[in-house]
Amino acid sequence: MNKIDDVKIAIIGLGYVGLPLAVEFSKKFPVVGFDINSDRVRSLMLGLDTTNEVDSEELKSISNLELTTDESFLNNANVYIVTVPTPIDEYKHPNLVPLHSASKAIGVHLNLGDVVIYESTVFPGCTEDECVPILESVSGLTFNKDFFVGYSPERINPGDKSRHLRTITKITSGSTPRAAVFVDELYQSIIEAGTYKASSIKIAEAAKVIENTQRDLNIALVNELAMIFNQLGIDTTEVLRAASTKWNFLPFQPGLVGGHCIGVDPYYLTHKAQSIGFNPEVILAGRRTNDGMAKYIASRLIKEMVKKNINVSESRILILGLTFKENCPDIRNTKVVDVVTELKDYSCVVDVHDPHADPIAAVREYGINLVKLSNSEPYDAIILAVAHDEYVNKSKETFARILKVGGIIYDLKNIIPASLSDIKL
Repeated sequence: MNKIDDVKIAIIGLGYVGLPLAVEFSKKFPVVGFDINSDRVRSLMLGLDTTNEVDSEELKSISNLELTTDESFLNNANVYIVTVPTPIDEYKHPNLVPLHSASKAIGVHLNLGDVVIYESTVFPGCTEDECVPILESVSGLTFNKDFFVGYSPERINPGDKSRHLRTITKITSGSTPRAAVFVDELYQSIIEAGTYKASSIKIAEAAKVIENTQRDLNIALVNELAMIFNQLGIDTTEVLRAASTKWNFLPFQPGLVGGHCIGVDPYYLTHKAQSIGFNPEVILAGRRTNDGMAKYIASRLIKEMVKKNINVSESRILILGLTFKENCPDIRNTKVVDVVTELKDYSCVVDVHDPHADPIAAVREYGINLVKLSNSEPYDAIILAVAHDEYVNKSKETFARILKVGGIIYDLKNIIPASLSDIKL
């Protein structure tokens, strides 16, 4: 195992997690940033980060970072950090193909004393049970004798400019006590908020996967509460505001739960639990509630349209926001798409507007052509689905231009004055 001063790092995966990591480490060490997406690498080399995590000036000013799609460049490293996506498949099972592919690529270049650190979210045991055997098989080296492994789960919050890599405490771990110290010291060199050294890789993996599982369950609770209060004719927002006056009340809000973390990570944990014969009823109940929100939102809008004598079939509905969260261009696993699908099942014509989403990606991933609001024919209903700054606190006049007289405004995010919305979640 090399000394910290002799470290040469390769980051595999240059998305929301990998790019900021590559940038920070390049301020201390030589870094190779590798990604299989040639368009992504080309854009980064021109100083353009489409994820908006690293600004153009900072990206252009970095001199110690080499960006590439050529796997041969990995041969120059002695520390490999894996930040590839860990999605789920259509059956909600973990899709480990990116993780396996990254491990194979590293195995080709692995040398004596090298360290491989995984940051991708996985279930407890995945690093040692799934990744290490691939590293051993491809490299011909022996785990914990010839090479070592660490796990330091990512905690990037896309679009959050107040919390970034340096200011978020980093969990670290290693496959041996010496490896654990090495991994911890490596991250301490760039993390201002400090590190927390877990006692094992499995502990670090489990800590990560329950972070988002906990959030998922809390959101599921307030989503269910919103359904109950709507039936009772009670304003959910006012209920939560009143309850939050207690010092230990958790301020979660109802809404769609998408993205590549909260809506995905619980399935990694439930998959592992079921593999050992345990049925995680509470976690899966929360997932069912959150996955069912699109159907609930669509049906509630349709009922309101019927009450107002709006002809549902061929009605025109505008959805404001496509990304999975506010002020962020990421459309992965966005549940807004599910709302679009549900409304189309009622024969509605659905348009989607989003100033942050990539129009090309929207067509490629979901077949959605994003619309512009200028000179648009008025809509029968508008759904405020994502709390982008561009939509917050809009005036009555703003909606008057794009909404038919007697039309419906459905505010899912509680971002406009209550007097302007006909329905709130």
